[in-house]
Amino acid sequence: MRSKPLVVDLDGTLIRSDVLIESGFAFIKSAPHRFYEPLLWLVRKGKAGLKAHLADRTNVDVTVLPYDDTVLDWLKQERESGRSLVLATASHERYAEAISQHLGIFDRTFATDGETNLSSHRKRDRLVAEYGEKGFDYAGNSHDDIAVWQSAERAYVVNPSPGVERAARKQGNVERVIESRPPTLKTWARSLRLHQWLKNLLIFVPLLAAHEVSRAPLLFAAILAFFSFGLCASSVYLLNDLLDLEDDRHHPVKRKRPLASGALPIPWGLALFPVLLGAAIAIAWSSLPPRFAAVLFGYYLLTLAYSLFLKKQVMVDVVVLAMLYTTRIIAGTAAIGGHLTFWLLAFSMFIFLSLALVKRYAELYSLQSRGLVKTRGRGYMSSDLSLISSLGTSSGYLAVLVLALYIQDARTAGLYRHPQIIWLACPLLLYWVSRTWIIAHRGRMHDDPIVFAARDRISLVIVALCGLVFWAAI
Repeated sequence: MRSKPLVVDLDGTLIRSDVLIESGFAFIKSAPHRFYEPLLWLVRKGKAGLKAHLADRTNVDVTVLPYDDTVLDWLKQERESGRSLVLATASHERYAEAISQHLGIFDRTFATDGETNLSSHRKRDRLVAEYGEKGFDYAGNSHDDIAVWQSAERAYVVNPSPGVERAARKQGNVERVIESRPPTLKTWARSLRLHQWLKNLLIFVPLLAAHEVSRAPLLFAAILAFFSFGLCASSVYLLNDLLDLEDDRHHPVKRKRPLASGALPIPWGLALFPVLLGAAIAIAWSSLPPRFAAVLFGYYLLTLAYSLFLKKQVMVDVVVLAMLYTTRIIAGTAAIGGHLTFWLLAFSMFIFLSLALVKRYAELYSLQSRGLVKTRGRGYMSSDLSLISSLGTSSGYLAVLVLALYIQDARTAGLYRHPQIIWLACPLLLYWVSRTWIIAHRGRMHDDPIVFAARDRISLVIVALCGLVFWAAI
C-alpha cells in the first residue's frame, strides 16, 4: 500500500467540464430574466459566495457529467492497489460531495464552502495542513494547480491547459502526463456544426428564383450573406449546446456532442460563441445592406428565444423552426436587395414545418422504442406520434399545392417561357414528402431531416430533377 494519498482535482481533471459554468448555465436556463444576478453575487461575495448561491438555486445531475474515463480507470486501479484517494476541488461542497458519493472511490473530500474558494494557494495550504509538505500526490490540469504541485511529492498532469505542463515540469516532480482529448480539428468541426451550414444554402434561393445568378455583384452579396449567416448559426449552436448540457447528456445521440461529452472544454465554447457572433455582425455591417443586418439580428433573437423558452412549448417549437428556415430565405432576399414573394414564403413555411415535424417524430419514435413516455425538456409525449405524422404529411402536401398555384399565377409567366413544365416538379415533391414520412414512420430517419436529405441519394436525385424542371421552364 502506498502511504501517501492521491489527491485529485475535479474540474478539467476528473471531469471534462467545470461545475461553476455548468451551474451558471443551469441557473440562466431556469431563470433567464435573472441573468444578471450571478454577476451581483460575484461582486458582493466573491467566487465562494457565487458558487454557494448557484449551488442553492440549481440542481446539476452529477450522474451524467462527462467523467474522463481514462482518469477514472486510473483512479480505480490506484484504489484497488490500496491507495487512499482524496477529491480536492474549487467547486462547491454540495456538488463535490454528490460526485464523491456517486463515484464511491474517494475517502475524503475538500471543496469550496460559503466562505473560502478552495483553489490555488488556498487548496495547497489546506492539503499541507492535513498531510504535511510533500505528504501527498496531486493530479490537476490548470495554472491554479501549479501552486499545489509545489507542495506535492508527485505531480500528475491531466489534459493540461496551454503552458501548464511546461510550468509543472520546471518543478521536477512530474510523475505522469495523461492526455485523453480527441483530435482538435474534428472536435471543432462538430462543435460549430459545419454540416448544418447546408441549411444556409437557402440564402441563394431568392437569387435563383429571380434568375439573377449571372449578376456578379448580387452573387457576391449572397456569398457574403451565406458566410455571415453560417458564423451566426454556429454561434447559436454553441450557445444552445451550453444551455442544453444536461438535457443533451440524457439523450442517446446528443450526449456525444463535443460540449456535452466534454470533448470541447466548456470555457472554449463560452469564449467562442460571442467571437463568432461578432464576426457575423462585422460582415453584415460592413458589406451588406442594413436590411440583411436587421434580419440577422432578428434570427439571433428568435433563436435565443427558442433555446430559452419556445422549444419547450408544444407545436410552438416546430412553427418557430419553420420560421428559422424561412428567415434564411428572407435574409437572402435582403442581401440582394430583392422583394419577397407570397409564393416563396408560403412554400417555405409549409415544407419546413413538415420537416420540423419529421424531426419531432423521429425523436418521439426513438423515445417510444426506449420505453419512455415524455420527452426531456419538451412537452411532447410518445402518444403524440400519430397526430404529428398527420400534421406533418398535411403540411408537406400543402407545400406542393402552393407550388401548383404558383404555376397558375400571372406573374409566373413573366419569369418562365414554359411555366407549365413546372408541373413536373409537383409529382416529384409529392413522392419525396411521402417517402420521407414513410422512412420516419419506419424509424429510419436521422434526427435532422435536412442532414438526412443531404446524404440520401434519392433525395439528391429529386433535387437535381426539380432543378432541371425549372431550368427547362425558363
